[in-house]
Amino acid sequence: MINDGIRTALLFLSLSFLSAACSSGSITREEPPKDAALGSEIRAKQIAWDSLIVDTHVDIPYRLSGKMEDISLSTEGGDFDYPRALEGGLNAPFMSIYVPARHQVIGDAKEFADGMIDMVEGFQEKWPDKFTLARSVADVQEAFEEGLIALPMGMENGAPIEGRLENLKHFFDRGIRYITLTHSKVNHICDSSYDSKRKWNGLSPFGRKLISEMNRLGIMIDISHVSDETFDQVLELSDAPVIASHSSCRAFTPDWERNMSDSMIRRLARNGGVIQIAFGSSFLKEEYRKRFSDRARQKEAFLKKNALENNHPSVAKWLKDYNRDLSFLLADVTDVADHIDHVRELVGINHVGLGSDFDGVGATTPKDLKDVSQYPNLIQELLERGYSEVDVEKVLSGNLLRVWAKVEEVAVLGHSND
Repeated sequence: MINDGIRTALLFLSLSFLSAACSSGSITREEPPKDAALGSEIRAKQIAWDSLIVDTHVDIPYRLSGKMEDISLSTEGGDFDYPRALEGGLNAPFMSIYVPARHQVIGDAKEFADGMIDMVEGFQEKWPDKFTLARSVADVQEAFEEGLIALPMGMENGAPIEGRLENLKHFFDRGIRYITLTHSKVNHICDSSYDSKRKWNGLSPFGRKLISEMNRLGIMIDISHVSDETFDQVLELSDAPVIASHSSCRAFTPDWERNMSDSMIRRLARNGGVIQIAFGSSFLKEEYRKRFSDRARQKEAFLKKNALENNHPSVAKWLKDYNRDLSFLLADVTDVADHIDHVRELVGINHVGLGSDFDGVGATTPKDLKDVSQYPNLIQELLERGYSEVDVEKVLSGNLLRVWAKVEEVAVLGHSND
């Protein structure tokens, strides 16, 4: 997407600030000149470095729970590390405290979540010149001014609350600032869009209590992953705007409940909330989603037809060929921009942002948006579609920070009325 001449200029700048990092322990950058006449590639990089970028869903803690890496340096795997975040202009990645459904057991869920939070706290302790925890909008803005990467936290799956409101306060005190109410299975709070079992037909009785308590404490309610019935009930009960931390538009994936329908997006906007567009190709393109979700069925058919066991060498070859074919269907940066366009056309520019799901969707990230170094490619695409820099900055962080600030305000008002 970036031509050779521009790439050389940006590479020179990148080497300059990485060299500074090696000598001083922190990275300082020689910013590109501020010139409105510059090409969109340079303007995009300039905006990325000058603006505050918030990504509401980065799964680095769960990635590192499998294999610890030094993310203060460039890492071989994954989508996130400090040098790449700086190159892409990422200032505030929400660390996903992801709790898989298999840990939805009382005692296990809370312990698992606390362990993940311990890990994120360790990032600041090990690398205080690079990372800092963030518990408020003010913390994020202060970190930006100080040149540190802020690490706010969101919990993906409310199972660790374990039916006790005191646990909600515990996680608030530990820094959790949004909670995705469930993940892939129904839990004690609500039903999941991924689970055919609809135990509660939306929110459980405890889930209804939880909504008002999250409002009171100042924790954003995240409706990604929940069933449509849950979404409707949350919007009826919440006094504060809600977020979809990593969802995209169902208009592009008509049969997939995990994404948001147009009517849901309109209702979210009336609530004052924001949908944070996810980058996984399954979220963005129907053809990819269908082929990806059909892989397990196709594999079973291949095993049955050829009377093979799962560990037969030809099965590995079949998977390799299938995945190769899938790679040709990957989304690209234009697909992400299409989803942003769709939200803008439906409800205006004030209700859309970025929730990539980096390190959570593996190799399904789009071409030209493979990791956190590549946000400028999306900025460039939006500029070339005629977005103003003001509107681009709303997508990058302004809309999410507005919602977060309103959630903080509702909590303060709630406490003043106690």
